[in-house]
Amino acid sequence: MSTAAIDRLRTNIQSVFLGNQAAVDLLLVGLLARGHVLIEDVPGVGKTVLAKALAKSIACDFNRIQLTPDLLPGDVLGVSVYNRDANAFEFKPGPVFTNILLADEINRTTPRTQSALLEAMSEEQVSVETHTYPLKRPFMVVATQNPFEFEGTYHLPENQLDRFVLKVGVGYPSRTAEYKILTTQPGRDALDALRPVMAAEEVVRLQDLVPKTKMDPAIVDYILDLVAATRANEQLHLGISTRGALALTSAIQALAVLRGRDYVLPDDVKELFIACCAHRVISKTYLSNGDADATTRILKAILEQTPAPK
Repeated sequence: MSTAAIDRLRTNIQSVFLGNQAAVDLLLVGLLARGHVLIEDVPGVGKTVLAKALAKSIACDFNRIQLTPDLLPGDVLGVSVYNRDANAFEFKPGPVFTNILLADEINRTTPRTQSALLEAMSEEQVSVETHTYPLKRPFMVVATQNPFEFEGTYHLPENQLDRFVLKVGVGYPSRTAEYKILTTQPGRDALDALRPVMAAEEVVRLQDLVPKTKMDPAIVDYILDLVAATRANEQLHLGISTRGALALTSAIQALAVLRGRDYVLPDDVKELFIACCAHRVISKTYLSNGDADATTRILKAILEQTPAPK
């Protein structure tokens, strides 16, 4: 049953997003893992279309924030407004109070405003003044950003990056897919016409299956070996945190559910290791000369050198 529901959701998204189909599955892994996904790539490859297609395919609340340098934390979380009739302050919830939040171009706003999302992303709650407000399930932040080499952007701090279970690159579409995009032009009209194929409650049920997915102790040791290798690697300034190891664990369990299994395979770890961990570590080469691909090369080498359970 769960496989049919996931296939329905995937097909619905793919009906309007004709680009890299692997990116669709990674986004679904993030959703099932109760995580958040950062989509990073150059402008014009469909990052926002992918995020909006996911939100419109689920019968749930959806908000979008266009992040700009002048945006304040209150614009995201909400503010208290004085009500003269009640002679008291009333809290007006911000756009974060939703099921799926699209934080568009997250690296165009200041670190102060970026940090306003930290508690929501970690604990599914928001603290404003002396009150704490829970967020409803499912809750997912899908953030997009253009590479930081472009002007007018800010670096995401490490603690913000660590909150994203996966970092996804969309990439340019294949020639066949791009031909279809140019001839059918599945733009605003197709996205507006998209209808939900899954209820929010069904998403929550699928999310609850993820922690129950069986994981052999040998695979846990495999994850720990990979994590330890990043911390001991002399080419890395920063290794994978415990939060990162937990994120990788949840992600591979979610991938198993996505594939219709109730158990995890070593190949699941190999498939998601880079997408789950590359944004959590910092290479010394990157710090010295800005080589953004160095981290991926180092993690690939670690993956090749660390024995996987048979």
